[in-house]
Amino acid sequence: MTVNNLGQLSNTETFLQTGKTTFNNFTTAADSAVEKSSRKFGDYLAEAVSKMNEQQLDVNRLEEQALVDPDSVDIHDITTAMAKAQMSLSLAKTVVDRVVTGWNEITTTR
Repeated sequence: MTVNNLGQLSNTETFLQTGKTTFNNFTTAADSAVEKSSRKFGDYLAEAVSKMNEQQLDVNRLEEQALVDPDSVDIHDITTAMAKAQMSLSLAKTVVDRVVTGWNEITTTR
């Protein structure tokens, strides 16, 4: 078989030529996708708030370290951490505003 003929094979033929007899990798990927999709919106929201809080705390730690030992911290690291924390806070605020706006539109009868 040449490389040119390989493109003309179906997925099943290609799979069978590899010598595999089961689809274990595919079912495992499907099972993990189902597990991920079964998480609740509240779980995603709690995880996002936790990450946002961790970023805020990282900025505080870097600032304290810069005050105690200025040579151990690069000012660019502090600036980058502050920008990331500000971005995540802004994103969280936007999401909350949109959720509240959506809820108000759902509950308002016209």
